[in-house]
Amino acid sequence: MKISLKKLLLPLAIILLLTFLGFQLNQKPSAPQVTFTTLEGKKIAMQDLQGKVTLVNFWATDCPGCIKEMPALIQTYQQYKNKGFEIIAVAMPYDPPAQVLNYTKMKNLPFPVMHDGLSEITRGFGDVSLTPTAFIYDKNGKLLRHTIGELDFPALHQLLNKELAL
Repeated sequence: MKISLKKLLLPLAIILLLTFLGFQLNQKPSAPQVTFTTLEGKKIAMQDLQGKVTLVNFWATDCPGCIKEMPALIQTYQQYKNKGFEIIAVAMPYDPPAQVLNYTKMKNLPFPVMHDGLSEITRGFGDVSLTPTAFIYDKNGKLLRHTIGELDFPALHQLLNKELAL
């Protein structure tokens, strides 16, 4: 009787362990509970963006990849903003605030832009240090994608079409 009990317990333990690991791997991280303060002084809490697919984009005015992808970000925002999509652009702490403001006005960025002068937002997102870096969250605030480097816009549009049911 003892041998058959041992033979049953080992496979059962393995099945339980695999089930637990599978559950853990399917749990998507939630967005950090931060509040963005835009260049205009408007406060946007991450939790207020629930119900929208949200892209948080970390960038800098001296980052060639950031500058290169900005026109496509603007186009993507214009295409999807009325369908439940939001972009928050977070300028890095080392970026001179006047330069961020000047670039934002010069390029007429249509989405909310903030300067993370106190590093609160970069810390909240896991100490972001490389630009561009993007975090894309679903309507429930669960992480869909984390990208370091320039975004793949065809893949982003495909993801948005799926998540926004377009």
